[in-house]
Amino acid sequence: MIRRVCLHVMAAAVCLFAAGVSVADVLPDFRALVREHGPSVVNISISQPESSTKPVHPDISENPHVPDFLRRLLPEAPEPQPEELEQSQGSGFFISDDGYILTNAHVVANAQTIQVRLLDRRVYSATLIGSDKRADIALLKIDGSGLPAVRMGAPDGLAVGEWVVAIGSPFGFENSVTAGIVSAKGRVFPEESFVPFIQTDVAINPGNSGGPLFNLAGEVVGINSQIYSRTGGFMGVSFAIPIDVAMDIQSQLRSTGKVARGRIGVGIQEVTPALAGAFALSSLDGALVGMVEPDSPALHAGVRVGDVIARFGETLVRRSDDLPRIVARVAPGRDVPMEVIRDGARHTLTVTLGHWPSAERASSPQRHIPPKLDDLARRGLTVSEPNGARLKTVGAQWGLEVRKAEGPAARARLREGDLLVASVIAGKQTPLKTLEDLDAVLNRLGPQEALTVLLQRGAGRSFVAIESR
Repeated sequence: MIRRVCLHVMAAAVCLFAAGVSVADVLPDFRALVREHGPSVVNISISQPESSTKPVHPDISENPHVPDFLRRLLPEAPEPQPEELEQSQGSGFFISDDGYILTNAHVVANAQTIQVRLLDRRVYSATLIGSDKRADIALLKIDGSGLPAVRMGAPDGLAVGEWVVAIGSPFGFENSVTAGIVSAKGRVFPEESFVPFIQTDVAINPGNSGGPLFNLAGEVVGINSQIYSRTGGFMGVSFAIPIDVAMDIQSQLRSTGKVARGRIGVGIQEVTPALAGAFALSSLDGALVGMVEPDSPALHAGVRVGDVIARFGETLVRRSDDLPRIVARVAPGRDVPMEVIRDGARHTLTVTLGHWPSAERASSPQRHIPPKLDDLARRGLTVSEPNGARLKTVGAQWGLEVRKAEGPAARARLREGDLLVASVIAGKQTPLKTLEDLDAVLNRLGPQEALTVLLQRGAGRSFVAIESR
């Protein structure tokens, strides 16, 4: 009996050992990657006047550029001594053997001095060549030669689920290595529309900011920049700037010290199934134009509210989030063909790109929300006809004002004070100047059909689809 038990135990041990070998065979080994590319990663420390140092995780009300769940990866600064400069740390990496270094703009913001420490303990003073706050990219330079530069990869070739490795200086611990997988691609956040972030579950903490994200081939595919956190620490979600975006920016910084981006001057939104039905579109691709700015390149090119921008230059616009990045990568002043879908037909327009304004955030326009009519109760909407003074106040020639938005109207994000400017049925827009105009539109809709309207809120316009209860 004892012998039989021993044999079972030995058999189980053999199975576990075999399973262990099998698992080990499929898990990646990062040792060669770290040995070869670890020396390319540097620790960056800056000094700055005490008055210019900001909290590590500022309140969103104090920093409108960063959504409240996104945190820039800066470590806690030590308590400064009287008349001393405060210190901050981050990461970076060599992109050329003559001393050019990429990092995040927020790592070196307000820096009075910048020091770069290599893995072999050499320390250099660095010069800031230029920075781009919109994309959070900075280019530094040290005097040196024969430095260990990284190899660049292709972020477009990354697959969700693929292994990636981060090397940086979390909390000042130089050349720390963490690994994980690509969780998603093309993440876009408010005020960050120029960067399609790579989302990973790689452990990233304050001090990793500006460090490289490698694929298993040892190529840099991104720059670690932000984390999702409600505590200030790593919670399993981190974001990296694709390296192709960063390299485009650094080439401009290297040649001119600044970044110029093209713009066309439209307000756009996603094509939802409800909006696609209202505009008689065959797919959800493209960017729906909800507003055309006065005296803008788009206006001069003939773009109209309700157009769907399907192609810009040679690039298809799959999602509305794609358009700002596509346009911004084209130099201002260039003439670009642009394909739009209008009334079910495709038209090619030529737009001359304008310039984006400076990265300083302009104050948001005052927002207004649409009203609700009694006979719109099943859509949760009450509206009224505003007087001429009210229309003049909001800068509109006509529209119906929202008095109340509940249920479906609230879910469509309507709010009191919005203006319903026009309705859309089968791709045709009908101005909403009176309650009778709206009644006529409602009479044409089926009981379960969404009411699609052009909504004006402040200076902005967008299309919304209001479902019935």
